[in-house]
Amino acid sequence: MITPLADPAVRRVALVRLRVGLGDLLCTVPALRRLRAARPDVEVTLVTFGRMAPVVDRLGGTVDSLLAFPGAPGVPDGPVDPAGWAPFTAAARARRFDLGLQAYGDRPAANRVTAALGARLTGGFAPTGWDPPAGSEALHLRYPLHLHEAARHVALLEHLGLPPGGEAAMDFPVTTDDEAEHAATLAAHGLVPGRYAVLHPGASAPTRRWPVDRYAAVGDALAADGLAVVVTGVATERDVSARVVAAMRAPAVDLTGATGLGGLAALLRDSAVLVGNDTGSAHLAAAVGARSVTVFLPGDPVRWAHPGPRHRALTPTVACAPCPHLACPIEFRCALTVDPADVAGAARELAAP
Repeated sequence: MITPLADPAVRRVALVRLRVGLGDLLCTVPALRRLRAARPDVEVTLVTFGRMAPVVDRLGGTVDSLLAFPGAPGVPDGPVDPAGWAPFTAAARARRFDLGLQAYGDRPAANRVTAALGARLTGGFAPTGWDPPAGSEALHLRYPLHLHEAARHVALLEHLGLPPGGEAAMDFPVTTDDEAEHAATLAAHGLVPGRYAVLHPGASAPTRRWPVDRYAAVGDALAADGLAVVVTGVATERDVSARVVAAMRAPAVDLTGATGLGGLAALLRDSAVLVGNDTGSAHLAAAVGARSVTVFLPGDPVRWAHPGPRHRALTPTVACAPCPHLACPIEFRCALTVDPADVAGAARELAAP
């Protein structure tokens, strides 16, 4: 049997990527770039929550359209709109997909969503403990727990016929409007490219937030080296950012909620270094070529840490990490074993001229 991505008759592909994290979608870009290079004739539809449209629009032309997902039981990334299910599946079937791929991860609910698209062929990741329907085994890849998130998606597409090898780095396009916003931000706060460090203390889950006092200690250490310190985050993270600024002895510029996504990308790109949690800012930094230090607490660095000399991952020394908890059920011991001096040292090493 010819593999579907090597079959010229496969022209309309739906990628079921029901994630709402910036990093999740950015980690899909290398595989999408490889697909676009190998099969420019393929029309790619990304199936995800509609609120991810601003990020999907930034995926560098690798996605042709978004099919808004209404949520479904067993998919924890967003609310469920039961009334939206029938219109969603009708819209999917009207697109007459040649191939529907479960590109979500290790969760069988995503396979049920993929099957509901009505594609001529259905495949993708086979979650742990779940077996593909008879006859579709070759179209599925057992979810590769041992690989980085970006490598998992490349492996899936290669399994389905994408030519092996080749490079397609993670990236994020910065527009002329983004550059104008960025220039105005730097001028307003007296920031000089390469002479400021960014702290990003927020994260969607409490267990991924390294404590405020530790961020403040790192900020003071970098300020003592002569770097300006900038604190960033989305608007809902203003409280944690304000607490970091208040805990620092040195002054800091708080830009939480003050930049657009493209403006933040440019801010990270021109920084001396980013120090942040295992969250979207770390992946955005990697996508624009910034230097970054990522503090991992429950997150899995095998899956999410970016390789290469411009990135450092600091991990806890506890047996319970990594773990799946969004809120720690014990004393958050992983956060206490990551030393601010080690984080500051890694940041200094990357920021050195």
